[in-house]
Amino acid sequence: MYNERPNFILGFHGCDESVCHSLLNSPSKIKTSKEVFDWLGHGMYFWENNYDRALMWAKDKKKRGTLKDPAVIGAVIQPGHCCDFTDTKYIEVIKAYYKLLADKHDKAGVPLPVNKDVKHDIHKDQLKRELDCTTIEFMHNEILTQYNFDIKSKGYSEFQLFDSVKGVFTEGGPAFPGAGIYNKSHIQICIRNSNCIKGFFLPRTKATWP
Repeated sequence: MYNERPNFILGFHGCDESVCHSLLNSPSKIKTSKEVFDWLGHGMYFWENNYDRALMWAKDKKKRGTLKDPAVIGAVIQPGHCCDFTDTKYIEVIKAYYKLLADKHDKAGVPLPVNKDVKHDIHKDQLKRELDCTTIEFMHNEILTQYNFDIKSKGYSEFQLFDSVKGVFTEGGPAFPGAGIYNKSHIQICIRNSNCIKGFFLPRTKATWP
């Protein structure tokens, strides 16, 4: 009953300026991330209501030499059928699929991937989330397999593909000594179904009013 996310949200995507202009001019040409360490699986990533964090991410990419001109593109998003890891239900779902995945790897004698730290991260936030990504993609593939089987065998399925995946993350070290608030805490949303993106916009600066 409460599985759909019908509300609109604003998402901000850190990128190179060329990507920003490309999406504005050709909004249907969306490039998704398919890295093995993507935190929420494969898709197009947005920081929910967090322009500053998106820009910070893009600037960090420039420092590492993987991006030339830091920029941010905004998007109006309707998450649809969202695997929302701020919702207890979906945490239980991913735990169940992890168990299936772990059992398969155990029977095959193949170790599971692990989440890893990167050298430049002094906070050890395990920025390469290979285990998480593998588990989430396994979940999507299992659901898709069952969905296709059901459609072929009986014409309908009780399984529904996820349009998006959402998670809340704490990283970047405490904001002040002893704090439970972290410098880079944020909410990310990973869009798998591009129809969830209703349009892109160029973020503007606040005008003086009145």
